[in-house]
Amino acid sequence: MDDYDIKDASISHLRAGLTQPFRTALGQHDNLDNLLFRLRLADGTTGWGEAAVASHITGETIEQTSGSLRLAARELRGRNIADYPLLSCLLHELFPTNKSALAAVETALLDALTRRLRIPLWQFFGNKPAGLSTDITIVIAGLEETKQAALKFYKRGFRTFKVKIGRDLDLDLKRVLAVKKAAPRCGIYLDANQGYSSRETLELVKELKTRGVVPALLEQPVPREDWEGLKRVTRLAGVPVCADESVRSIPECLRAIREKAAHVINIKIMKSGLIQGREIAMLARAAGMQLMIGGMMESSLSMTASAHLAAGLGCFRYVDLDTPFFIKSALAGNPYLDSKGRYDLSKVGSGIGIIPA
Repeated sequence: MDDYDIKDASISHLRAGLTQPFRTALGQHDNLDNLLFRLRLADGTTGWGEAAVASHITGETIEQTSGSLRLAARELRGRNIADYPLLSCLLHELFPTNKSALAAVETALLDALTRRLRIPLWQFFGNKPAGLSTDITIVIAGLEETKQAALKFYKRGFRTFKVKIGRDLDLDLKRVLAVKKAAPRCGIYLDANQGYSSRETLELVKELKTRGVVPALLEQPVPREDWEGLKRVTRLAGVPVCADESVRSIPECLRAIREKAAHVINIKIMKSGLIQGREIAMLARAAGMQLMIGGMMESSLSMTASAHLAAGLGCFRYVDLDTPFFIKSALAGNPYLDSKGRYDLSKVGSGIGIIPA
């Protein structure tokens, strides 16, 4: 058996409490309830991946994803990880509607490969790791909770705030203004998570501008299938517009490029995996679009894998890798992320550098 052959794989649950409910226009997470996928090579090298299941966003379930991971374990046993391009294609065929399972397996493959090669994962994507500083999310909440959250994170040193909106236009306006007051001279991103129509989005942006607040980014303002609405906001809002849920694959990226549907593409490995995520980034950059790196409700394992992708490629303008700050005790297990949201991967010896406890 070759050292690079996959000997076996296992699946386990990853559960943790959150510091607060993570509310968006599509629903909320009350705790972290994900799945871990562990590969072991013939020489004993291990690789880890995580499936972040967000049923209220993607429709995936723990049961479905667990079944997909068991299937992947059977299909990959005895295969050589040097064939990762072909294995990635196989995974996309096996799990066309269960991308979190694909992300978990693909991440484990590349973690094991780069551990076996004794290189950090970022080196798989580039020559040196760019420094990354994440924004911090202000979840949907009442006005007072929004104010207190913004003040807390501002005092900790965060200088870019991503405000979740999309449920109540009037309240969202007040909440954004409250964040701006609590965090003056800071960048404000708005993320509607498909919650608004193009008309409502343009109305909100206009009202904010009259009050001296110009969003630095407007993410997925309309339903993912509403391409005309997305294009209208991109054309008329006068601020950078980011496609998130609308772009989950290479064909959708090509459509966004062709139709000039957005200025920015948000890449999440839970949508596309690491390898297609890299290809989407290359296509978007070739077309002159900006890039955002984001994620679902993920632990430090998956968040840091995404940081490797962004740091290695070095072409991401917007960074949204903040979910460890919402998971109890998550920072204690991540030596590459500081309390102000800065990722430094220069000290990673091999692979992702994170082994789940």
